[in-house]
Amino acid sequence: YGQAMPLSGGVVLNLAEMNAVQAIAPGRVVTGPGAVLAEIDKATRAHSAQELRMSPSTYNTASIGGFVAGGSGGVGSIRWGGLRDLGNVIRLRTVTMEAEPRVMELTGEEVLKVMHAYGTNGIITEVEMPLTASYDWIDVIVGFDDFMDAAGFGNDLAIQDGILAKLITPIAAPIPYDYFKRHQKFFRREQSIVVCMIAPHAIDAFVAFVKSGKGEIVFRADQEADLKGLPPAYELTWNHTTLRAIRVDPTITYLQARYPSPDHLAHVKAMVDRFGDEVPAHLEFIRFDGAIGAAGLPLVRYTTEERLDEIIRIHEDNGCWIFNPHRYTLEEGGMKRTDDVQLAFKRETDPQGLLNPGKMIAWENPDYDYRSSKSFLFKGLQKAG
Repeated sequence: YGQAMPLSGGVVLNLAEMNAVQAIAPGRVVTGPGAVLAEIDKATRAHSAQELRMSPSTYNTASIGGFVAGGSGGVGSIRWGGLRDLGNVIRLRTVTMEAEPRVMELTGEEVLKVMHAYGTNGIITEVEMPLTASYDWIDVIVGFDDFMDAAGFGNDLAIQDGILAKLITPIAAPIPYDYFKRHQKFFRREQSIVVCMIAPHAIDAFVAFVKSGKGEIVFRADQEADLKGLPPAYELTWNHTTLRAIRVDPTITYLQARYPSPDHLAHVKAMVDRFGDEVPAHLEFIRFDGAIGAAGLPLVRYTTEERLDEIIRIHEDNGCWIFNPHRYTLEEGGMKRTDDVQLAFKRETDPQGLLNPGKMIAWENPDYDYRSSKSFLFKGLQKAG
């Protein structure tokens, strides 16, 4: 997406040193925007056995301000939904880009004005997030001979009300064997997997649930004698799946998809049958408006830009939504329409258009046709160097 990549030179604000964990209370934490998610959890666990509701797979390096300004969900979304769901961000303090800057406190639905806006309409200087009970989550990987069996297991696990899971990630063969090098010894090449994080008090129920289906537990962190060198389970999932694949095969790319519920498994199967190993499947089960759904981050064995565009069109023609990570604008990487609330807020807080120029099409070209097959080209684009 290139969310923070400058398109026209200028100044890059580095807020990494604004990283203090300022206050912890039951159900909430207040931090600076530069606080790293793992460091926030370290503080809240020590203080009162609490943790953030959700985080990206870049948990150990990502800042909370960056997550709010550019993220959408992650590990924990199976219980808590998306980052933009009301209540998943409590308060944001922002500073405007005006001749006389203002400090604004946004709460309730007002936080949506700047969330996932790539910093185009305000500088986030303080974040207040909700917390939930922390657990010593157990990493478990379940193997399957067929990917759709893995997907079905993930869906069935997601609706088990009594089994507390933080992560449910089906991944098609041969991705795990070919690209998860440190875990490779646990898989067969033809084996698809489901990566899970399970609460300790739910592990026995989880094991019983696995035994009732077609899978087998191939890795369980609490029973593994030597975990040295093994990344945590979440670093096999979400965007880390693609990251690990690219490290082995730099020609790999990916897409982001959403398969409409309640028929999400049927949509997944249609795409798996259509593309096979050209687009190896990767799902993340998450909660949408109280119901279980499936997001996809399928890998793509890239050949040409034309073929990539064709793969996108086939998904969309079959009712699958694509959020295109190969576009640098909010609209093209999202729902392909103007967010009128964020646009109006930019007019108020950044009247000269100085914040992250070129990332909001609605500001640059209000008459742009989002149905165009061509990508938006920002007129102010400058080549580095």
